[in-house]
Amino acid sequence: MITSEWPTPQMPNIVPFVVRQVDSLRRDGIEVDVFHFRGSKSPFRYLTAWVRLRKKMHRSRYDLVHAQWGQSAVIAFPKKFPLVITFRGSDLRGLVGRNGKYNFTSAALRRLSRFVSRFADKVIVVAEQLARDLPAIDYQVIPSGLDVELFRPLSQQFARERLGLTGRKNLILFAADPAKPVKRFELASAAVSILREDLEAELVVTTGVPHEEMPYYMAACDVLLLTSLHEGSPNVVKEALACNLPIVSVDVGDVRARVGDLRGCVVCADDRPATIARGLAKVLSAHEPINGRQTIIDLDERTLTQRLIQLYREAVASSPRNATAGNPSSAHLNITAT
Repeated sequence: MITSEWPTPQMPNIVPFVVRQVDSLRRDGIEVDVFHFRGSKSPFRYLTAWVRLRKKMHRSRYDLVHAQWGQSAVIAFPKKFPLVITFRGSDLRGLVGRNGKYNFTSAALRRLSRFVSRFADKVIVVAEQLARDLPAIDYQVIPSGLDVELFRPLSQQFARERLGLTGRKNLILFAADPAKPVKRFELASAAVSILREDLEAELVVTTGVPHEEMPYYMAACDVLLLTSLHEGSPNVVKEALACNLPIVSVDVGDVRARVGDLRGCVVCADDRPATIARGLAKVLSAHEPINGRQTIIDLDERTLTQRLIQLYREAVASSPRNATAGNPSSAHLNITAT
């Protein structure tokens, strides 16, 4: 598996959804080597990663290469093994600069992702909406899975005491890094400032919080707020639903499809701070419990892993190099993470 995002000692909590996918594949008997690198929009870094990957592929025989994000797939060319690409959002939508707008590299990234998608043996998008940014090719929608045993409803009083968040304030969860412009923390802050004119409320930001601690924050808070400029299939929304935490979100990614008509949640009609504040006020004033967990049971990581393994088998079976040699048994599939 090739990925341009992977936990490091400096950033141990990033991309838990990719880590979880790798772990789930391994539990199901798939041999996975993870090749990770940091491109940082540097051609030299991509070239260096390409050279390292070529050496790795020369030394080992894999059945498949799986690239996470379109930009990661670039270093898999020329293809030596069947290629699967998962597109997750920023690769097809672009990167957001500090000014809150798509930066000058976004157009190149989108074109690059569309280009590599044409040569993939299998294409995955994490949300149906992302397929609109692909050329006319076949694809499958496989969202990132959830650990439904970790993300579960908990007592709010217990969670608040555990986190030291006791008090009568309405707690609004912002489960993203404020330093990432795409998350639009300023928009969230502006909406909460308007809300405070009528309700006592506090914005809880979880930057750097270990993934296994997030269920306690979701239990302690009264609502999840999502203000991103774009998303694919935001895991935090699905995790909140698994915890029965109400959601107020801008209309982004597959949030509307996930939340639907679920009582106690609001998908805002626009992204003005006043509109978001009204959505927060509606949810907080109602104090209405939601039954979100029943809507995401089909997103259990174990279930989605079986779908992914089946897709791997199809990619390997259709590969020209296996047409006459016979297909490898499922027990010996070796998946390289790009």
